[in-house]
Amino acid sequence: MGIRKLKPTTPGQRHKVIGAFDKITASTPEKSLVTGKKSSGGRNNTGKMTMRYLGGGHKQKYRFIDFKRNKDGIPATVKSIEYDPNRTSRIALLYYADGAKSYIIAPNGLEVGQTVVSGSDAAPEVGNTLPMANIPVGTIIHNIELRPGQGAKMVRSAGAFAQLTSKEGAYAIIKMPSGETRKILAACKATIGAVGNSDHGLEKSGKAGRSRWLGRRPRNRGVVMNPVDHPMGGGEGRASGGHPRSRNGLYAKGLKTRAPKKHSSKYIIERRKK
Repeated sequence: MGIRKLKPTTPGQRHKVIGAFDKITASTPEKSLVTGKKSSGGRNNTGKMTMRYLGGGHKQKYRFIDFKRNKDGIPATVKSIEYDPNRTSRIALLYYADGAKSYIIAPNGLEVGQTVVSGSDAAPEVGNTLPMANIPVGTIIHNIELRPGQGAKMVRSAGAFAQLTSKEGAYAIIKMPSGETRKILAACKATIGAVGNSDHGLEKSGKAGRSRWLGRRPRNRGVVMNPVDHPMGGGEGRASGGHPRSRNGLYAKGLKTRAPKKHSSKYIIERRKK
């Protein structure tokens, strides 16, 4: 998966760097795995705006992704690699030997025609999902469960990967993409390999309109508001003194907001690097 830099034929094209779609093999999604997706525009059930700077954007269809991979022992063939507007990674369409179809997040190196399988007897090869108790130490993994059978919750973004560094009894020790090292039950499943579309981080939108296509509206800074609207607003001229803080007064730079007695703290061996 490469990137494309365009010729500066317009101001919007000058700095635009977008992903190449050379690895994508299908243009329309599998109809049985797609549903309509409603956009809230940042409004709640009474119509009141509760999230600012959201709204508009291109119409999207939601693709159902199989994060559980619980069809153990049944081989599946990769039919196509597709674009998904709901996530940064690409998705792969699987045709199972028993006739079922499902989407998974496409790992780096997964090709059309390849066979993947899940379950404790699966080989630790790219695209296969197995409990971390059965994965060799040092393996690069993604799509990690936090609780057995819950479905993958972590390391799902484009280019992301974690590493299984060691095992301690019922727990596996994982080095997360953030730099955090933590324990996860070894009965939890993970998928072998890194998430594909790793060049996503090199993309540049080039113009404000591309953010609007994604449903992101212009975001104005607190410092340009009036005192009634924001703690950092007001003042003569371009006043930007004081501590950076949120609209409701919470410090924005360096204030620790993690609960001191959070139940999962005991599983974190080393915190992420600042």
